[in-house]
Amino acid sequence: MPRLTTAERFAAKVNTAGPIPLIRGVRGPCHVWDGGTNGKGYGTFNVAGRTVRAHRYAVEQADGHPIPDGLEIDHRCRNRACVRRSHLEPVTHRVNILRSTNHVARRAAVTHCPAGHAYDEANTYRAKNGTRKCRACKRAQNRARRAAAREQQLATVTPITAPTPERQAA
Repeated sequence: MPRLTTAERFAAKVNTAGPIPLIRGVRGPCHVWDGGTNGKGYGTFNVAGRTVRAHRYAVEQADGHPIPDGLEIDHRCRNRACVRRSHLEPVTHRVNILRSTNHVARRAAVTHCPAGHAYDEANTYRAKNGTRKCRACKRAQNRARRAAAREQQLATVTPITAPTPERQAA
């Protein structure tokens, strides 16, 4: 029996009758990887004694060249086991993260602070932990803190009173 080529072994582990994604702009059913998967649900495939991710192999074989450095594959269908080329797109890490539905993407989509100030170049700074902060709100917070401190200092001062006639007689 002749030995199967790498492409034939790959094709044997693809189920072309996968689910149809509900994502707008993604057409056709997913081609689900039926081979081995890693702990995160991505398909794995052995090529020349080396384990590669099945979706990366599918893109490289369809395009005829390696995926450029700095790019990763975005599953537009949101199905990690999908290897259909039309559902896979090489993008930067930032684009891949922002297209997802995780907390990072939700926070990045916010354009205004809770008080309604715009997160723009002039009104935004980064905190030590990398989160965006509103300059206008920070200024208001500092003004309120300084006003409260002034009030506290003024509240502790006892007023000077004029001597009463009883004190003068003594």
